[in-house]
Amino acid sequence: MSELQGQCMCGAVSVTATPVQASVTACHCSMCQRWASGPFLSFQADTGYAALGPVRTYQSSQWAERAFCGECGSVLWYRMTAPGKMHGQTQMSAGLFENAGGTELKLEFFIDEKPAGYAFAGAHRRMTGEECRAMFAETAEGEA
Repeated sequence: MSELQGQCMCGAVSVTATPVQASVTACHCSMCQRWASGPFLSFQADTGYAALGPVRTYQSSQWAERAFCGECGSVLWYRMTAPGKMHGQTQMSAGLFENAGGTELKLEFFIDEKPAGYAFAGAHRRMTGEECRAMFAETAEGEA
């Protein structure tokens, strides 16, 4: 994948990132719904991403932090902070980039927490909260 250039709503934060794969995920967990006011649409960014501007972070759980623009509040990324295979993995907000970087929705997390009022069309993988927690636990145990 090629490097993408994006920015927050007010333009104070500029972001450069390369997607690991040509796919977008949607997370419907209750934290993402509160944070993004709906599903959090993102792609996994390669480790060489960069952000310039008033970036603020919030440790939202024991395992992850969330970043946002300190000026306009735009959602920037979700980063795994817990030890394990996923440590440092960053899910970059797809909305920062023109046409979500040209990628397609391939996976929905916490599908059982999705509000009933909408649904994404298409044949892609959908994981329940139980499946997601099991996947994250296996990843963390693999490094212990």
